[in-house]
Amino acid sequence: MKIINRVILQNFKRFESFDTPLNQTLNIFIGDNESGKSSILEAIDIALSGSRSKVETIGISNLLNKNAVRAFFDAGKHYAQLPKMIIEVYLNDTGNSDLNGDNNLLGINSDGLSLICEPNIQFSKDIKTVLEQDGENFPYEFYSISFKTFDDRSYSGFNKYFNHVLLDNSQINNEYATKSYVKKLFHGNADVASRSVFENQYRGLKKHFQHDILGELNDGLPYQFAIKSNSKSNLETDITITEEDIEIENRGKGRQCFIKTDFALDKSKIALDTVLLEEPENHLSHNYTLQLIDSIKATGDKQVFIATHSNMIAARLGLKECIMLNSSGTNSIRLNDIDETSSRFFMKAPDNNVLQFVMSPKVILVEGDAEFILMESFFQRIIGVEPHQLNIHIISVGGKTFKRYLDLARNLNIRIAVITDNDGTYDKNIDHNYREYISPNWLISADQNDDRYTFEVSLYHDNEDICDELFGPGRTKLTVLEYMLQNKAECAFRLLEEKAEELVIPEYIQKAIAWISA
Repeated sequence: MKIINRVILQNFKRFESFDTPLNQTLNIFIGDNESGKSSILEAIDIALSGSRSKVETIGISNLLNKNAVRAFFDAGKHYAQLPKMIIEVYLNDTGNSDLNGDNNLLGINSDGLSLICEPNIQFSKDIKTVLEQDGENFPYEFYSISFKTFDDRSYSGFNKYFNHVLLDNSQINNEYATKSYVKKLFHGNADVASRSVFENQYRGLKKHFQHDILGELNDGLPYQFAIKSNSKSNLETDITITEEDIEIENRGKGRQCFIKTDFALDKSKIALDTVLLEEPENHLSHNYTLQLIDSIKATGDKQVFIATHSNMIAARLGLKECIMLNSSGTNSIRLNDIDETSSRFFMKAPDNNVLQFVMSPKVILVEGDAEFILMESFFQRIIGVEPHQLNIHIISVGGKTFKRYLDLARNLNIRIAVITDNDGTYDKNIDHNYREYISPNWLISADQNDDRYTFEVSLYHDNEDICDELFGPGRTKLTVLEYMLQNKAECAFRLLEEKAEELVIPEYIQKAIAWISA
């Protein structure tokens, strides 16, 4: 079984530099929009394909990192400083000496494949002429595209070393994508010799149809009807996939997505080494998604890569298989990269908002339901817009788990405001407790008055008249504050429904909201 152990990117799309080790069977890239998870799948697909036309179709100008181009111009447009774009795919020991060498960025001996886009030295004079011009005219057209093994051997789509398929369910209605997929699966099921036999027999059948079936119609006509026999009309362009005699193109979007993914994952016959799935949950119902998860779990003879937003897919397939990305940075993180106790926590509690947290560039973490119920209203009053309009998410995680989320965020560049209780001792529970969690990206905000030890107490002391009016009538045993402490969520909901615009917002909450919005 061929395995991709590692991927390194240099100046590819949003990544100026990216390096991640990979799991042997399943890799799930999760992150928000623009975090780069789809770009990683695309990079693997390009490197494995050995296809110059694929790179040319996308365009080097769309692949080369924009920051690298900007830095080149800022540094004075010197020829020697033109950036290179590199994709390196490090493999397990395949036993193929053609793949093994140390021609890679790490300089280590390994099996591997690489794509290198760099200025073509044959056009150095032309490039320098372009760079001497005024303005910012980057010489994309003079870049060369080369696919090399780590042994420095060239390869292409005709002599590639991996059999793989990239399935993007967002392109379910794209006819070209569907034909490419069917062709890839056809190649996976039939070797070169078998395909040659099939092509020959198919061409013979078309000749038979033209001569024997159309012959009578053509008799006496000045021009003849015929069956196309060019490169755009052959077995590989005409073949499709059916289920119960219904062509896949005539199935609903959800069923098309499921059939394509399930067929690619099927291990009964298809000789694929690697399957790349872009948002496989797209167009799928809850039930189809569960069936798809079962298909992925049953795949043991292929390495599978998934880019997804789906909590269900990530949680059910296992958070330990996830490689987490965030649009605020270009680093990745796994659970085994963080503190062991935090890692165990997220493994055992996969529904603790971890995916929403990872996919958020800015987060307000609160302790409980009461704070969560009122926080959006507080935010709107202070800032004037809803939190999501500034790409800020409010997540209730429980005070005991704040540190777990901060551990997870260390390499993801997430801006976090923690709104918490001082629990009666600010110095001990805030200053001392979070002394190792100091970062310009993090704010730990709590009431500094030890008597105002929890959210309800602070809220009550700032709004005694309102709270007494709402919760005072009928009180015989409990004081208003005691009642609020014993019915936190219910009281917060009534305050939101009846007095939201009149409430005085505790100062430590105002501070956190202003900071996260800056």
